[in-house]
Amino acid sequence: MTIAPVSRVSAKQPGKRLQRATTGLPRMIALRLLTVPLVLWALATLVFVALRLLPGSPAKSLAAGGASDQTAAQITANAEEITRNLGLDKSLPEQYLIYLKDLLSGDFGESYFGGNDVLGLIGNALPATIELTVAAMLIAVAIGGVTGLWAALRKDTWVDTATRAAATVTFSLPWFALGVLGIVVFGVWLGWLPVIGRVPNRLEYDPFTNFVLLDAILQDRPELIWPWMQHLILPASTLALSTAGFITRIVRASVLEVLGDDFVRTAQMKGLDEQQVVRRHVLRNSALPIITVLGLQFGTLLGGSTVTETVFSYPGVGVLLVDAVLQRDYPVVQGAALAIALLFTLVNAAVDVLYLVLDPRLGES
Repeated sequence: MTIAPVSRVSAKQPGKRLQRATTGLPRMIALRLLTVPLVLWALATLVFVALRLLPGSPAKSLAAGGASDQTAAQITANAEEITRNLGLDKSLPEQYLIYLKDLLSGDFGESYFGGNDVLGLIGNALPATIELTVAAMLIAVAIGGVTGLWAALRKDTWVDTATRAAATVTFSLPWFALGVLGIVVFGVWLGWLPVIGRVPNRLEYDPFTNFVLLDAILQDRPELIWPWMQHLILPASTLALSTAGFITRIVRASVLEVLGDDFVRTAQMKGLDEQQVVRRHVLRNSALPIITVLGLQFGTLLGGSTVTETVFSYPGVGVLLVDAVLQRDYPVVQGAALAIALLFTLVNAAVDVLYLVLDPRLGES
């Protein structure tokens, strides 16, 4: 039997496919980034509608917060006047169109309670939330990555069983339960860590960027760093533990899948030791699904920061959002929700882009 020679065209096909995929990469990145404003518009609409469907009214809260000797009739009359002044007497479509117009012009409005600019409130609170979320993500990746890899390399041993059990327990515990447990153990019983706030009250801190570490460097104030880290440890660890359990399981599954591939067995047969195989082949090829999960988990951490900040009185967007919801402070709720959504959407868009950069063939149409 004659074997037909491999043509040059077919031999070069994989390279051509990779070239086409790389050429289409900017288009795929642009498409990913174009979804950001669409997602923000959808979320802004949902928050706008949901707020106005909630029972209670900001006008009533404002009216009842005046003089204590007001009669019910006076409170009602004041509430009606406040409703007109705030424009809440208009129909829902009218309010929505005004809201979108202001949003497109960069006007987030003012707080109903205090008259503070919403953009300023978010600008003061957002750095604290970013610090908390990034610190929690770093802790979660460190714990989850190491334990997941360790469990995969020790598959079906007591190490694997114990690691998976611990990951399941931490993943199942709610944030507020972990937070309260951390406060009781490390704050009350042992007294090792502070449990409230972001920096000690005794330290005079004049924010410039409102990122404490960055301000400490810019203002040459190293004495801010350790007290800030002490206040960050408990809330960040609380936020990280649940996510670390999930990352452990994902890393373990991804590494096990790669360990079963032919090229890994070939590398082992060539005489490479376990560390070389893991470093050169396993980690790189198992990274893509892990990166995707990390992008999604960043959004989960942003959502969890709302609960964690409330438990630890950590002055971030989460506390701002909770207080605004309780007061029915519509502009602040809308602005804070958009800020969290923007962070989440940008991070996921960045993960999508990174995914395409690491494997350009995924961008091939």
